Amino acid sequence: MRAALPTVPTLHSEWIKIRSLRGTLGGLIAVLVATAGIQALTAAAIGRSEEGSMGDDPLFAAYYGVSFGQIAAMVFGVGAVAGEFHNGALRTSLAAVPNRTRFYLSKIATVGVLALLVGQVTGLVTFVAGQAFMGQYALDLGDPGTYRAVVGSGLYLTLMALLAAGLTAVLRSGTVVLSLLIPFVLLVSFVVGEAAGGAAQYLPDRAGQLVLHARTQGDLGPWAGLGVMALWAAAAVFGGWLAVRRRDA
Repeated sequence: MRAALPTVPTLHSEWIKIRSLRGTLGGLIAVLVATAGIQALTAAAIGRSEEGSMGDDPLFAAYYGVSFGQIAAMVFGVGAVAGEFHNGALRTSLAAVPNRTRFYLSKIATVGVLALLVGQVTGLVTFVAGQAFMGQYALDLGDPGTYRAVVGSGLYLTLMALLAAGLTAVLRSGTVVLSLLIPFVLLVSFVVGEAAGGAAQYLPDRAGQLVLHARTQGDLGPWAGLGVMALWAAAAVFGGWLAVRRRDA
């Protein structure tokens, strides 16, 4: 197994690929811009109108922008993998890194590290930028649950990127993955949630976002919910590894 672990050269090559693809790098930057920007704009527009204007849970309301940032995280994860399945790029990549497990783990590790770094910065900037416009209704860093939400939001965005990356390796189409994931997290999850009751808390987005809530909802706690989300992402990454190992380039 050690022989298949990522090496510095393979990680560096994956970073070069991501940096060279404008759409992929743009998706990574958009995680911060969309999440923090929409949070600040929304708070500036309605945050001071009345208490609870952005939602009954002020901590979850402080991360309203995550609903949009998660789409950018998906785009980043998809873009980092989907390029390998265009115009024979995968054959070229495997010629340079014949060990498929090393190649895949290097790509996933690069996606995960970059998403985590940007996600953690995003979590802090989103909170600070949004609360700056909330006036007397603003939360302070150090209020109950705020540090958890700051860290947890970054982890949630990272897991969304990895979920998208793994599914792209399975389906070999970024368009298909985004056409499935985006409607799911924006619409289907809520529709299913209303119909399925308590079972909906185990859906990936709903479980992961529990870390952003001030109060526990359902049977899962904040970190347990994020753990469920991590299992979804791990399953997608594992499925992607199987697909890369077994399918022809």
